[in-house]
Amino acid sequence: MIKHTVTRLIKKHGTNNPFEIASQRNIIVLFEELGDMLGYYNTYRRVQLIHINSNASEQEQRFTCAHELGHSILHPTLNTPFLRNKTLYSIDRIEREANLFAIELLMPDELLHKESITTLREAALTYGVPEELIELKTLD
Repeated sequence: MIKHTVTRLIKKHGTNNPFEIASQRNIIVLFEELGDMLGYYNTYRRVQLIHINSNASEQEQRFTCAHELGHSILHPTLNTPFLRNKTLYSIDRIEREANLFAIELLMPDELLHKESITTLREAALTYGVPEELIELKTLD
């Protein structure tokens, strides 16, 4: 289900870049100092907002944007709890779905089949997916 949603999204927007997709969907992405939080998604007066820690690495920001974009598409009416470093290990269904969405967006099967990447670990390092989440990726 999530993989299919992501595939349609990439096709519709012509990219798998979460920042470009957010822009095309009129989702405001804000870079802020968030302490130990990587980011969070919320809505305010029907405006969708993705907040990203400005002090995070570029790879963390990209993954966080993809994760929060997942919330905006999969859980649009929920103001999700803050994404903290430890939530990457969360077994909570909503966080797991957003993580899976981010992984499928950043590492779509089509891209992996085109590249000369031999392992999912190598792909995770290349595309900025946290190594501890590799197990969520499935290849068709």
